[in-house]
Amino acid sequence: MKKFMKKASLLLAAVFVFMLAVGCGQSQKQTSSSSSPSSTSEQKKVIIGFSQVTLQSPFYVELMKAAENEAKAKGAQLIYVDAQENIQKQNNDVQDLITKGINVLLLNPVNPDGVAPALAAAEKANIPVVTVDRPTTAKVATFVGRDNKEMGRLAGKKAVELLGGAGQAKGVIVEIQGAAGDKVMMARRDGFHEIVDKEPGIKVIQSPYCDYTRSKAVKAFQDILQANPKIDLVYAHNDDMALGAVQVLEQNKITGVKVVGVDGLMEALVAIKAGKYDATVLNDPQYLGKLAVDTALGVLNGEKYPEFIDAGTGLVDKQNVDQYLNTSLTFAPSKK
Repeated sequence: MKKFMKKASLLLAAVFVFMLAVGCGQSQKQTSSSSSPSSTSEQKKVIIGFSQVTLQSPFYVELMKAAENEAKAKGAQLIYVDAQENIQKQNNDVQDLITKGINVLLLNPVNPDGVAPALAAAEKANIPVVTVDRPTTAKVATFVGRDNKEMGRLAGKKAVELLGGAGQAKGVIVEIQGAAGDKVMMARRDGFHEIVDKEPGIKVIQSPYCDYTRSKAVKAFQDILQANPKIDLVYAHNDDMALGAVQVLEQNKITGVKVVGVDGLMEALVAIKAGKYDATVLNDPQYLGKLAVDTALGVLNGEKYPEFIDAGTGLVDKQNVDQYLNTSLTFAPSKK
């Protein structure tokens, strides 16, 4: 009997140990499965890399903010880098973004040909590329931007109107240029000249390249003004540079000079309302940033796009400025 009781006790102890082990195993399995969904969702979160040409321009700052906000709204993460107008830095920046594990690349190229190493690195890593604002010469998934040549045409038509109208326009125009070798600059220049060069009474003086920055435009326009005191109109490839020209005109107490810019900077619209500025061509960076992110996410989902996605434009002058004037914004909305 004692032997039987001893064997029964040992058997019960063994059963207890077995049940305890099974219970611990189930507990460990439950703990493991409860943590896996969050780690899986983190792994699946889309990371968008954005190599921006510069953040020294208010246009590009607003473009970046809009892209960040849209990425967050769509549950994605956006990592951006500033090339500082340096093509070598941009190529290195893109390589760093690839190392960080981005899924898609938004690229605003410093130079359309110079970004070839960045594009090659992205292709090798199987990362699709969407160019923004400025195109590249190489083929990418798509280019999200605007028809800058048409923007130049709109500015040219307004300039001709301000100087007397088609066939009768007369005057001296100072054209303040953007960045050398930049396709945006070339398109805004060529579109403008397509219109004004038809007018034999118009003479155009081109400035040195001012990289779309106000301080450089101020210096360049001061130098031109000294050599050419009789100027009738200023056309700048963006509003920031045009406002630099306005600053110089006011400092020299020169009146009667017409001013046309590009971008729809709200400061320019305020100047239009005040009678210090004549027109600007819309280039809403908020909408462009949103559209770029939405397109990048679409590319990742296998959607097909045309080579060029046009974000649209339009002209703002004293006739319609009140429709766009909103001083809580940095740039006029494109109404899309």
